[in-house]
Amino acid sequence: MPFELFIGLRYLKAKRKSTFISIITFISTAGVTLGVMALIVVLAVMTGFEEDLKEKILGTNAHVVVVRNGAPMSDYPRIMEKLKALPGVVAATPFIYNQVMLSSGTNVSGVVLRGIDVQTDRQVTRLSNSLVDGTMESLKPGASTGPGELPGLMVGKELAKHLHLYVGDKINVISPMGTITPLGMMPKMKPFRVTGIFNTGMFEYDSTLAYVSISQAQTFFDLDDTVTGIQLKAADVYRTGELARTINHTLGPDYSARDWMQMNRNILFALKTEKIVMFIILTLIVLVAAFGIASTLFMVVMEKTRDIAILKSMGASGGSIMKIFVLEGLIIGVVGTILGVVSGLLISLNLEPIIDVIQKVTGQNFFSKDIYYLDHFPSLVIPSDVVLISITAVLISFLATLYPSWQASRMLPAEALRYE
Repeated sequence: MPFELFIGLRYLKAKRKSTFISIITFISTAGVTLGVMALIVVLAVMTGFEEDLKEKILGTNAHVVVVRNGAPMSDYPRIMEKLKALPGVVAATPFIYNQVMLSSGTNVSGVVLRGIDVQTDRQVTRLSNSLVDGTMESLKPGASTGPGELPGLMVGKELAKHLHLYVGDKINVISPMGTITPLGMMPKMKPFRVTGIFNTGMFEYDSTLAYVSISQAQTFFDLDDTVTGIQLKAADVYRTGELARTINHTLGPDYSARDWMQMNRNILFALKTEKIVMFIILTLIVLVAAFGIASTLFMVVMEKTRDIAILKSMGASGGSIMKIFVLEGLIIGVVGTILGVVSGLLISLNLEPIIDVIQKVTGQNFFSKDIYYLDHFPSLVIPSDVVLISITAVLISFLATLYPSWQASRMLPAEALRYE
C-alpha cells in the first residue's frame, strides 16, 4: 500500500481530540450519499414516466405515418407492398382520418373519426389491447351489432363517459362536409352502434377518438376506394426518423412520412428538458456535500500541521503531501457515492411497495386514477444514468479536495514547527 494512502486512511480514523472533525467527515459522506440517492431515484422516476408515456403514445399511434400531400391515397395497396419491402418495416395498415360530430340524445361532442382495417391494424398498433368492453371484430363489415344491424363504432372511455354511452347504444355520426341543397350545405348523418370502449391511458385520445371499419369510413365520407394514408410498424422504434427519411426519398415529393417522435415532438422535448434540469438542480446537493469535504480537509490540514512538517523533514515531497489529502477526500466521496448508489437502487427498484406502505400509514391515496389518470409510480433505472451520476459525484468530490490539498503541500516545515 502506498504510504500516502496509508496516512490518508489513518487521518480518517477518529481520535479523542478529533471527534468534531470525524463528525464533519460523517456529515460530508452522508451529504454525498443523499445527493447520489436523490439523483438516482428522481431520474429513475422521470425515466419511468417518460417510458410510460411513450408506451401509451405507441399503443394508439403507429411508428410511422405516410400520407399523400393534398389528396387522398388511391393506389394504397401498391404503396403498402412497396413500403413493406423496405428494411426496418414490420407491418403496414391503411387508415382514414376525419373530423366529425357524435350525437347521443342531447349530448354532442366533436371527435376525430378513424377508419381502420381491423385485420392489419392489429399488426401495427396495440389498440386491441386497450379495449375494456366489446371487441374489434364487431367493426368488420357484416358483423352482427344487435337490433337494426347498424355498423359498429368504438369510442374512448372518457368520450363514452361524456356522452353517457355503453356498448350496444345507438349513436349518430355527423359530418359537416355534407351535400349541397337549395337551402345550403346539409350535414351528413349516419347512425352507428357502439360495439367497443377502449382505454389507452391518455386523456387526449380517450376523449377525442372514435373508430369504425375502413369500408364504413369510405362510404360515409364518399372516398370510393381511397384512404388518408398508411400506418407502419418499425422494427426499431428509436430509428423511425431514419426510416421516415428513407420513405420520403423512395416515394418522392408527392408523399410525406412522419415518425411518432416528430408527431409528439413537443411533449417528448419537454420531458427530456425537465429530466436534464432536474439532474442539474439535484447535482447541487452533491456540490453542497463537496463543500463539506473541503471544510473537513481544511480542518484536518490545520490539525495535522506538525505531521506535515515532520513528513516533509523526512523527505516527503509536496506532491506526496497533496496526494495524502486528495486521497482522504476521495475516500469520503467514493464511500458516499457507493452508499448513495446502493440506497438509490434499493428505493428505485422497490418504489411501488414503498409508496403503498406510505399510503397505508398516512391513509392518503397519492394517485387517484380518476384525477391523475395514473395508478402507480413508474420507475425505470437506466445503467448509463447510474454511471453518469457516480462519475459526477466522484469528480465533484475530487475537485473539492484540490485547493486544501494544494495548501497543505505548500506548507514549509520551519513555519509549521515555529509554534510547536
